[in-house]
Order: sequence, then structure tokens, then C-alpha cells
Amino acid sequence: MIFGASGDLTARKLVPALYNLALQHLLPASFAVIGSARRAVTEDAFRTELHDAVAEFSRTRPINEEVWATFARSIHYVPTPDDSGFDELSRVLARIDGEIGANGNRLFYLATPPAAYEPIIRAIGAHDLRGATGWSRVVVEKPYGHDLESAMHLTSVIQEVFREDEVFRIDHYLGKETVQNILVLRFANSIFEPIWTRQYVDHVQITAAESIGIEERAGYYDSAGAMRDIVQNHLLQLLALVAMEPPSAFDDRSVRDEKVKVLRALRRIAPEEVGELTVRGQYGPGFIGGERVVGYGQETGVAPSSPTETYVALKCFIDNWRWEGTPFYIRTGKRLPKRSTEIAIRFRLAPHRIFTREASEGVDANELVLRIQPDEGISLTFGAKVPVQGLRIRSVNMDFGYGESFMVDAPDSYETLILDALRGDATLFTRRDEVEQQWAFVDPILAGWHAGRQELATYAAGTWGPEPAETLLARDGRTWRRP
Repeated sequence: MIFGASGDLTARKLVPALYNLALQHLLPASFAVIGSARRAVTEDAFRTELHDAVAEFSRTRPINEEVWATFARSIHYVPTPDDSGFDELSRVLARIDGEIGANGNRLFYLATPPAAYEPIIRAIGAHDLRGATGWSRVVVEKPYGHDLESAMHLTSVIQEVFREDEVFRIDHYLGKETVQNILVLRFANSIFEPIWTRQYVDHVQITAAESIGIEERAGYYDSAGAMRDIVQNHLLQLLALVAMEPPSAFDDRSVRDEKVKVLRALRRIAPEEVGELTVRGQYGPGFIGGERVVGYGQETGVAPSSPTETYVALKCFIDNWRWEGTPFYIRTGKRLPKRSTEIAIRFRLAPHRIFTREASEGVDANELVLRIQPDEGISLTFGAKVPVQGLRIRSVNMDFGYGESFMVDAPDSYETLILDALRGDATLFTRRDEVEQQWAFVDPILAGWHAGRQELATYAAGTWGPEPAETLLARDGRTWRRP
């Protein structure tokens, strides 16, 4: 059951994901998709729109018309412009459930603007859409709240209708193959875990760079900014996966328990510390790919004097036995030179250099880089002897690429997460206490910014961010890695 079925998320991600699951024969036989939105449209017209969306956005092209024809027969549409629409929706759900024998199992997906979450949840409860038998689950898209208070309020509303174990808070980053591989790399290989500590790691950098601007999202982005849009969810989740302790088992409770421990240990940045430990910036005019682009204040729907940040850099510490004193630098920005999300673990230099300065000149510390997107893979930097007379050492890379190694197209993150939600596996979804700990970290920083304790720096589009971001690391004798 997709609420917001006429929206961009449904067209670009949800239905293409469901189609690809059907293509791989991963959907159950007793399966139906019921879309709902305020807009009045016939089922045939709705199916045609979704066909065009799959043809354009599916990762597998061209569309398999035979598979689509079978899949399309399971697609239905019920408009809900007002309360009476939910009465009709209840009748349609009951009818289709009886026709296909779904045993009352229902997955509700909120693909709507956040303002619609609360009324939809209440309507599900008021009109008894859960069904009398079977399981019911709800998938909630980000942003999950605007701050800690609103997130806790949304949880209280949802729990009037659904239990916590029935709530699937989705973060599409967690569905990416390379993000899941963080856990595999750490806990399926004995060579990494012993050195994954403060004794061997000098620092960690987590980067989520985007070359695009805000596109058509001015209404949302100008009220959210980079901190709420990327840091509060995606980057803090990546940090938790990198820093967590080994779970006792690979299941939803064990994995999420360990992530919560990291988020609780994440040292809070007080409002008076934001000038020292944070950077906020906003892109100005510049060039991306050789083409001139406007600054944030000139984007359609944005006020010229908007104080919204499009770039954030933070210096973080985790106060626990494993990571005490090891800085985690995280950054995200729009209109940077390239699209890249990666995690770089920089190890300490060898404790004693036995080679001459001339022989080892230019040799860097060992570095393990996990590339999340777009060039998914892992690389390890280490020193090697140059094949010349005498002793000269140079840093070289050992590189692993997903595409070259497995020769298969990785599933889209929404395919993974939708299938997990249907199975009831919440491992890759965020739990209530995770969300609350993330907001508890972010809120004091936002308070410090709003109190004027950190100036909004500017940077030209096509550069790697504002100058204060370089200073943030330079004070520690470090530099940002260039993806």
C-alpha cells in the first residue's frame, strides 16, 4: 500500500524496485500493489504512468513487457482526497485481500511529504486498514522529524497504531551493497578487526559529496539544509557502522544495539563549541563540468538572503574504549566537483622509520578507503619498493571494484529494503532510539548556529568547500582526502 503514489519517489524508486523484484521472482504469488494519492486518476492511466516510469528509471532496461504485464495486473489505485477515500480504500483492501489470499498481511509505505505522515497514520487506525489477521508494517521515509522533539512526537503518533517492531524507518543508504559490506569487511575478515582501534587508526574521514544543486527540492531543502538532509541520518549511520563493536549475531536487534551504543558515546558538540568543531557553508556561483551554475541564493524558490547551509563539516569524537581520542571528520556538500561517498580510515605511521628520509620521501600512511558510490569498491594504500637500483619507496594502491569482481548489476537499495520489510527483517532500518540519539547530537549544533556562534562561509560551486573546512583539519596537521 503506497501513500503518495503519484509522487516522484514512487515513480523513480519504489515501483522500479518492485518491478525488479518481480523480474527476479522474489515477490510472493499472493501480492498486490495499491497506490493512493489525492489525485483522481483511473487505474489504467495509473498503470500507464508507472510503466513509463519503470521504462525510464529501472536499473534493468529495456523493460520486459511480459513480466510487466503480469506485474501490472496486481497494481490498483484508490484516490484519497478526503476522509471518504479511506472508507473506499478499506473496502478495496478487503476485496483484494480476499481475491489473492494475502491472509491480511499489509505493508504501508509513506511516500508522502512529512506533513502527511501523522494524518495518514491516524487514518490507518481510524479506518481499520491494518486488517483483522496477518501482520501489518509501516515504512516511514526520511526526514523523520525536524528535531528531537518532533521525532519523538511522530513516534508517539505512530505507536498509537503500530508497535515499534512494526515500524520500519528507512534510510536508503543502509540498503546500498557497499554500506552493508562495511560489516562484512570488518567481521568476516580476521585481518582488519584487530587494528580497527585507536591504537592503530589515526583518524577517519566520511565524505558525501554531490555535484548537483538542490534541483526541484527548494521547498524542502531550504527548511532542512545539509545537516538535517544528510548528516543527521546518512552520515551518522555510516559513522555508527564504522565504529560499532562486533554484534553477537547478524540480526536486527544485535546490529542495532551496537549502533545505538556508538551514537550514545558520540560526544555532543555544545552550542559554544560549534565555532571550533563545525563548519557550515553555502555554495555561490561557479562551474560544474565546465558549465556555469548559479549560487544557492539564485536558485528558483530560494530567497537571496537564505541562511541555509549546503555544506557541513564536523570534527567528532566517540567516548568509548575503542575510539577515545580518535577524531572522526565528516563532511557533506552540494555543488562540489564530483559525486562521491566514501569512508577513509587513515592508519598511524610506522612507529620507527628504519629507512632514510630520501628513500621514503612522499610515502603516506596506510589508508583503507571504502567507496560507497558511484565507483563502488575498496582500496588499500601501502608502501612498496620502486623497482630501481637503490632503495626508494612509493605509496601504491591495491584496488577492489565490485563491477569488475562480480560482473553483476548490484540491486538498488530500495529493492533490498522493500524486500527486507516484506520479510520483516529490520536490520537495515533505523530504530526509535537510533533516531533519537542522532537528533540529540544534531540539535545542539543547530542551536549554536542559530545563535550566531558560527558564520555561514561561502564557497564557489565546483570547489571542495569553504576555506574553514580546510582549517578544521589543518589545525590538527591533517588534510581532507580528495575522492
